[in-house]
Amino acid sequence: MTVPVNILLVDDDPAENVIMRAVMRKVTNVTIKLHYVETVEAALAFIRSAEPQLDLILMDNRLQPQADFRETVPELRQNGYIGPIGVISSSITDAYFQSIDDYGVDFRIDKAELDPTAIGFIIQEFVGKDIRAAQ
Repeated sequence: MTVPVNILLVDDDPAENVIMRAVMRKVTNVTIKLHYVETVEAALAFIRSAEPQLDLILMDNRLQPQADFRETVPELRQNGYIGPIGVISSSITDAYFQSIDDYGVDFRIDKAELDPTAIGFIIQEFVGKDIRAAQ
């Protein structure tokens, strides 16, 4: 039996949705239901719908018209989302990534590092659903 996890991917590049779905399918012992939207506004509408309840949001660092996570994540927090939010980016070397706590971000990760093992760890660490319990 697997533990269901609902993840919302917010990324303005539909190709990232395809890539992330392929990665999520390879995570063992957890059933991941990946939901996808392209904008912060669509994410807020999804959150307000309350079905299904989200376990985690993966937010692309740069979404138009906002500049980066320093604008998008606080908007989610100000609208009541209290669950874990991870910022994903093709590069996390910019200095502003060192102040993620100031903006309500729980973790940051380079898109190149998002593999099934990393996803499993993120779920254990931030969602609290132990994938080993299903083994």
